[in-house]
Amino acid sequence: MPNKINSDKIAKDHFFKTSNPGVFVESPGRINLIGEHTDYNHGFVMPTAIDKKIYFELRKNDTSTACSIYSKTFNTLLNFDLKKIEKSSSTWENYILGVVNELQKRKKIIEGFDCYIKSELSIGAGISSSAALECGLASGLNKLFELNLSKKEIVNLSQAAENNFVGSQCGVMDQYASVMSKKDNLILLDCHSLEAEFIPADFKSCKILLINSKVSHSIAEGEYNTRRKESESGLKFIQSQNDKVKTLRDVTLEMLDSCKPQLSKTQYNRVLYVLQENARVLEAAIFMKSGNLQAFGQLMYRSHYGLRDLYEVSCKELDFLVKFTENKDFIYGSRMMGGGFGGCTINIIEESHIPDFIAEVKIAYHKEFNITPEMITVVPGGGTNIYQN
Repeated sequence: MPNKINSDKIAKDHFFKTSNPGVFVESPGRINLIGEHTDYNHGFVMPTAIDKKIYFELRKNDTSTACSIYSKTFNTLLNFDLKKIEKSSSTWENYILGVVNELQKRKKIIEGFDCYIKSELSIGAGISSSAALECGLASGLNKLFELNLSKKEIVNLSQAAENNFVGSQCGVMDQYASVMSKKDNLILLDCHSLEAEFIPADFKSCKILLINSKVSHSIAEGEYNTRRKESESGLKFIQSQNDKVKTLRDVTLEMLDSCKPQLSKTQYNRVLYVLQENARVLEAAIFMKSGNLQAFGQLMYRSHYGLRDLYEVSCKELDFLVKFTENKDFIYGSRMMGGGFGGCTINIIEESHIPDFIAEVKIAYHKEFNITPEMITVVPGGGTNIYQN
């Protein structure tokens, strides 16, 4: 079990018990411009890593099985034994334990280690602190113990940790973006084949502004997994009528409409959203390449409306923040981002208007919900970075 400790009594210099060489990891969070809830449906997404990160230092501690993880963010020390990996009541710890568990399932040999973690990523904001935690630890252990895992293996292992140990049936987008991103590029990712195209992230005079609703969301269970089951149940019926359909990528609007009488309204809406969102992502890639930010932004709005009305993963706070941008000509696009039910909106906004807009939206949002939102300006960044001292 974790030990709560006084942050004044622990410093990084006193945490490590040995002077063994350290492995350092910078593991970024991610944004997703468009393509939400499509990754686990074998669809298309357009994410990238950001310049906000989780930082790790790992060292071997000269024991065979004893491990200690200190999180500066949670001011918590997690101690565990490699011979006895058990699920924790604390969610963030399960991302750590899940990665170790997946390494062991793959017969990768690791020994006792200590790890110090410091994060710049807001928890529950939808910028995938969980994937950054998983991928950063997996990358660090891979380097520390010379496990010879490829980047794609780290992506798949980290996703498996979240699916199997944490219990969130996420797709591969978050982990892929955290590890594989290239600075100043977006990724057009095919989540079925994992083929990726890097598109220059030229936002001209605009910046990417995230508005954290401060409505916390936990997607490890409940509604997120329910949406996945609803999509899959719709797919299952369509497959029973069309033997060539393997995933929702194979479904056309004509197929869906022909099955509509036999589908529930919920099943129909979930599948319809996925088909429309996949089309929006591909269209958005064309607009980004041609520099048409206005058209790109309109697709972001349509994505939000689909998430709100068809996939039903938005909330009144996110809807308020998106609606607040709709008639401002210096904001090209806005939508909710992430699993839903809270977290951030992502906005493409003219840089010169950011200070005045922030002041205005803070007042309006606080008046409506008695909450002060968090403003986060981000830049597309590179994937996981690893080095040694």
